[in-house]
Amino acid sequence: MAENKFVRKRTIPFRFSEKHKDYIRACEACMYNVAEGAVRAGKTVDNIFAFAHELKTTPDRIHLATGSTMANAKLNIGDANGFGLEYIFRGQCHWGKYKDNEALFVKGPDTHGKQKIIIFAGGAKEDSYKKIRGNSYGMWIATEINLHHDNTIKEAFNRQLAAKRLKVFWDLNPDNPRATIYSDYIDKYQRQADAGGFPGGYNYMHCTIYDNINITQDRLREIESRYDKNSIWYLRDIKGMRVVANGLIYRRFADDTSTKQYTFRIPEKPKDIMEINLGIDFGGSSSGHSFTATAITRGYHNVVALASEWIGCKDEMGNQIEIDPETLGNRFCDFCQKIISRYGYITAVYADSAEQTLIAGIRSSLRKHGLGWVRVENALKIEINDRINATAILMAQGRFFYVGGECASLVNALSTAVWDPKELTKNVRLDDGTSDVDSLDSFEYTFERIISRLIKYG
Repeated sequence: MAENKFVRKRTIPFRFSEKHKDYIRACEACMYNVAEGAVRAGKTVDNIFAFAHELKTTPDRIHLATGSTMANAKLNIGDANGFGLEYIFRGQCHWGKYKDNEALFVKGPDTHGKQKIIIFAGGAKEDSYKKIRGNSYGMWIATEINLHHDNTIKEAFNRQLAAKRLKVFWDLNPDNPRATIYSDYIDKYQRQADAGGFPGGYNYMHCTIYDNINITQDRLREIESRYDKNSIWYLRDIKGMRVVANGLIYRRFADDTSTKQYTFRIPEKPKDIMEINLGIDFGGSSSGHSFTATAITRGYHNVVALASEWIGCKDEMGNQIEIDPETLGNRFCDFCQKIISRYGYITAVYADSAEQTLIAGIRSSLRKHGLGWVRVENALKIEINDRINATAILMAQGRFFYVGGECASLVNALSTAVWDPKELTKNVRLDDGTSDVDSLDSFEYTFERIISRLIKYG
């Protein structure tokens, strides 16, 4: 009987600069490996390559791959735009379930016929650690480790105690310099290694987008164009710097408004509208109710705020007042009628999911006003800083606009949004009642579901 031979049909086009090669070589001798740097710097691919190399010979059978979410881990580590584990081991692996966990099963010539299992899991939530319990892991590869909850990090380390070849591969974009991922882990390990007190070896690399030899100059300029050079996102994502957020969040917009240049303002109905989404944020003890209507143009090119409205929950003396659900529902129906009369339709409404009773009231009011066809869904409420970053990129690229005279509350909110100066370990938008975060939230709900289509990192 003839022996079956595994034949690779194509070669993955890996290209590494000398800096990246040095890091990958050091991974073989070191137990802990950390790659920190800008977007598109190549750090995740470095770790995947090194992890895959170790997977071929490690005596351990089960390993761990994590991201902020399980989907993020599969996308960035499993796929990685054609450079992920499923491509490195193509023809020798398949996706499946292992004890109810998503897993990549690898078995073939590269592993000498031995089965290796990589469990994929999310790590951002407080209880994420529960998904990775019950197994002993040999190696652990994590992308965006700074977005992992500390419970997940500690549990993963505990699960590696019985490893025959313990290996850790982390990558991250720069964060607040006082973030616990530095003080409790990365910088702490570096100090121990420098003092000769880190058994197993510690391998750290800092890289920027300029270290990635696969990025052409034209592509580099295109990526840089997405950012306001005065923003923390530019300093982090392009320059690879650890930066503390302070002051105005949208300085470019605030300056444009205060100097009355009005670059972001358009005088009339935008062209090529593809969908119109409405967002609702419900007020609390120190805030108000907010409605925003946003148009997305064809090809997910521009985001245009069509109208906004803010309803305060305090009287002129600063006393708390209650807006009854029926009144709120009637106000929202009036808002919807205004949008329909001017633009003809509404695609969907995304409302703050924390207030299901008020959402039910909104649906009831819509039916009473003959608008029962308007679809009301829960807002996703993704990470606030992801929403902020997307807004900042749209502004920097000249792809965010608002209709003049219709968005006063949103314009004021964007112009006055600031970072919380009291937060020292993480970057947090100030929400103490002194600025209108309600209008920001309702606006962000209208496009957060399509950020991946609006902002492509390629």
